[in-house]
Amino acid sequence: MKLDVTPRRKLDPAEDLWYRQIARQVNTLSEGAISANYNAATAAPTTGTWAQGDFIKNSAPAELGSAASKYVIHGFQCVASGTPGTWVQCRFLTGN
Repeated sequence: MKLDVTPRRKLDPAEDLWYRQIARQVNTLSEGAISANYNAATAAPTTGTWAQGDFIKNSAPAELGSAASKYVIHGFQCVASGTPGTWVQCRFLTGN
């Protein structure tokens, strides 16, 4: 079920905009849209403080590797907390 992006009662313009933006983001997150993720990037972070278990989605996935061992980088997982932490690629084999 999607959130209704139209408020049910009359709101002031700033509150109405806030409600619509939240509803749209929740809807696109539930659909798996990369545009709804504020933490998507093309590489693992090199700055900032991160905790073990943090995950960054890959915003530019592509099939990589050689024949019979191709893969896609789904994202980047922090395996040791720190600044910027220790990151590894989360890869999925494509079978190609």
